[in-house]
Amino acid sequence: MPATPLTPAQLVNHEPCVRGLAALHVPTTGRCDFAAVARHLSSLTDMRYGARVVAVDRRPGLGVAVRTAAGQVLRARAMVNCAGLHSDTVARLTGDEPGLRIVPFRGEYYSLVPSRGHLVRGLVYPVPDPAFPFLGIHLTAGMDGTVHIGPNAVPALAREGYDWTALRARDLAGTLAFPGTWRLAARHWRTGAQEIRRSLSRRAFTETVRRLLPDITEPDLARAPAGVRAQAVLPDGSLADDFALLEAPHTVHVLNAPSPAATASLPIGRLIARRLLTQL
Repeated sequence: MPATPLTPAQLVNHEPCVRGLAALHVPTTGRCDFAAVARHLSSLTDMRYGARVVAVDRRPGLGVAVRTAAGQVLRARAMVNCAGLHSDTVARLTGDEPGLRIVPFRGEYYSLVPSRGHLVRGLVYPVPDPAFPFLGIHLTAGMDGTVHIGPNAVPALAREGYDWTALRARDLAGTLAFPGTWRLAARHWRTGAQEIRRSLSRRAFTETVRRLLPDITEPDLARAPAGVRAQAVLPDGSLADDFALLEAPHTVHVLNAPSPAATASLPIGRLIARRLLTQL
């Protein structure tokens, strides 16, 4: 079913507390408890936690051997590298050049206090900036009734930099040594400064949200856990805004998986499986 244009008056019928000059209603949009989905998928396979990959050995016609920091060696006919924040590092361990670098961006969230959760019924997104692959600060009513608001997009000081105090010198040095980082900063420093301001100021974050949801105030927002986006940046400083898959012998590297990667995870998995089966 196609999206339906809405006038301001029609918008109020769907989201009474949201304001806008116009909107698109997408009736096929759905919601799920993705943590529950991930837990179920993990129950279908053998998960090894805390297993940092330090070496990958590929033998034509034989398969792949992966060695972990704990000394374990895992062997398989093929490998899918979907290491997210470390996907470029793992690609290089195999001897493949990804042609990009993962630069971590932290996305910070707030949630509406329970007494204000009724202000949002579903999913509300702002008009995206075509220069960025980020969705912008949006409103998400979850399955449990919690309304999450965010994320912004601020440079993280570590690949697992979930707050400003998380700093890993090796990660930061690698980011700063990559020419694409400086070209990205030179091109979009104004936008970056605005994102950092929203990160450091609850008032600035609230001002942005009020463009969509004018009835909220600062006390209506409670801090929620942040996430870190594994953003692929090209050497010219541009942000990869589409899926990036690199095929190599016995291997498929998933180097960039922007939204809706979680929503589309099962079809993406089928695509990757077909490519591996073609190789084998």
